[in-house]
Amino acid sequence: MNKRVVITGMGVVAPNGVGVEDFNKSLKAGKSGIRFWEESKRLNFRCHVGGKPPVTREIIEEQLPPFIAKKITNNAVIYGCLAGLEAWRDAGLDTHPEKRDPDTGSVFGSGALSMDSYIDTKIYPIDQGEHKKLGTISIPETMASGASAFLNNTLAFGNRTMANSSACITGSEALALGFETVQSGMAKRMLCGSTEGDGRYIWSGFDAMRILCSVSNDEPEKASRPMNIKPMGFVPAGGAGALVIEDLDTALERGAKIYAEILSSHFNSGGQREGGSMTAPNSDAVQECISQCIDKSGIDIREIDLISGHLTSTKGDVIEVKNWSKTLGLPKEEFPYINTPKSMIGHCIGGAGSVELVACLLQMRDGYIHPNLNLGEIHPEISELVPAERIPTTRVDREISTVIKANFGFGDLNCVILLRKWK
Repeated sequence: MNKRVVITGMGVVAPNGVGVEDFNKSLKAGKSGIRFWEESKRLNFRCHVGGKPPVTREIIEEQLPPFIAKKITNNAVIYGCLAGLEAWRDAGLDTHPEKRDPDTGSVFGSGALSMDSYIDTKIYPIDQGEHKKLGTISIPETMASGASAFLNNTLAFGNRTMANSSACITGSEALALGFETVQSGMAKRMLCGSTEGDGRYIWSGFDAMRILCSVSNDEPEKASRPMNIKPMGFVPAGGAGALVIEDLDTALERGAKIYAEILSSHFNSGGQREGGSMTAPNSDAVQECISQCIDKSGIDIREIDLISGHLTSTKGDVIEVKNWSKTLGLPKEEFPYINTPKSMIGHCIGGAGSVELVACLLQMRDGYIHPNLNLGEIHPEISELVPAERIPTTRVDREISTVIKANFGFGDLNCVILLRKWK
């Protein structure tokens, strides 16, 4: 029999807040973490803005084990470990286990972990024939499972421990994979999350594709504008999010606080056919993914209070909202609220889904809907389908019980998750 699965811990590292409570304050206040970066201008990028989490040396040394704090320089690994350990502590679990726990595992992914800006220090010695200076952790610090491996070193997982990498759906997919593992009884508990670094090596590729915002370099906080009539490209960002999930019986037995229950999840691919490509979605597959997730949950569509969309501040926003509208099949006046924290933090690539899932939980926990910044005039094709008041530009204080979260990624990949506040 399928077990009920609940979320008992969360952690986050975002451009507008390091740690759950700082992030929460920024979401409530509509505070942006997008800044101007001189290095991007110096290197002739079109886009000179981005979102980098304000992680200080003090935070690293205070919150990470000495082995990680003193030796790791890869931001993606650091962000992932900070978020993962915060979630673990938040769940009230032991951060210094003596033995491995065969009932606990992890799915912690990344998009392009090895492309963090730290690779400067790795490439130059190799090019000079001095590769022996790389040290003993250069491989674990660059492999896709790097963050997962260092978290395992600290927390001693004994069950399935893996790293997924599925472009922009990586974070939500990590939770969906962990959910399936716990639901089936394969594990009692999983740490699920994702991370992405930042800097010129990963951002340059997107800049070369001409899909980043280049018209707001003098006004960084106005650069990310999901659902706007003139979405000028997404803003690159780094960050990480993490969630601890458990089967309900295990959580209740140990008296854990419970944030939400995962009602269902679904992920699929459009196969890069029928309009889908490496960068564009197959709308039929997107609609199928949404409807399958809702069908599995057993809820009525009208119970959905909030859509946490992917909504990247590109022309894809219109396509996404049309897919939501067609799948839900509701009259315009009954369309749920819809938002995304990308207007405040940019697009955290592989880290996006998990950071945004933490935002979903915070809105359910504290009863509010965070604003969509820089909305200005709503794209007319969106305003035809969604009332303006359902795309709030200021915080709305109200009970949020059911949230549907979606991410859509390069490679024509889709992932949708349904969450319900625990009462």
